[in-house]
Amino acid sequence: MQREAYFCAARSKNVVDVVLMPQGLHDEPDKLREEVQKALNNTHDIQGRSYDASLLGYGLCSNGIVGLSAKIPIVVPRGHDCVTLLLGSKEKYQEYFDSHRGVYWYSAGWIESGKQPGKERYENLLKEYKEKYGDDNAQYLMEMEQGWIKQYNWATYIDWGFANSNECRDYTKRCAEFLNWNYDELKGSPVLMQKFVDGDWDESDFLVVKPGRKIKENLTEKGIIKAE
Repeated sequence: MQREAYFCAARSKNVVDVVLMPQGLHDEPDKLREEVQKALNNTHDIQGRSYDASLLGYGLCSNGIVGLSAKIPIVVPRGHDCVTLLLGSKEKYQEYFDSHRGVYWYSAGWIESGKQPGKERYENLLKEYKEKYGDDNAQYLMEMEQGWIKQYNWATYIDWGFANSNECRDYTKRCAEFLNWNYDELKGSPVLMQKFVDGDWDESDFLVVKPGRKIKENLTEKGIIKAE
């Protein structure tokens, strides 16, 4: 969410330091939790001034944020994953999720990470496997690695109207064709992200975790997460 975060931070009246985490931590929730906790332990800017709060730009993310705490308030959007921030509300996310089974989301930031499923990723991974394990083993590993693709049916691009939107849209269409998925696109919304950085933290959209308390999952309720 690099472009989206900088876009909203630049329009906020607040001074916002954007801290980027490595893409791919979602694959290992325990590692995600460890690395994000390290970032939360930093409560001062480079000039030594104390932050008012840490804004955690993650959703529940396979429970990767469960157990996190800090010495200053943590603010977390109520969502299963960060796509909620890109779409602008958890309700829009849920509505689309309920009507489209097997969705893999594409956005400017995800595409620029170079790890989105598609022809380019397939070819790069195959080359890497061949160099490490030889041709026969590489083909077997690719068959195993590509197995999860069968669980998805949609490549859905979230468009925020950035300068590279046309390129990202075309890229997503090529990925959908290569993977034999349906293509769709949704207009993204900065509403939730803007409220996030502006400090407009209403309880229905955000969880404010006070110092000393920890983030917990709360999937039986609409709020998705809670503090204990």
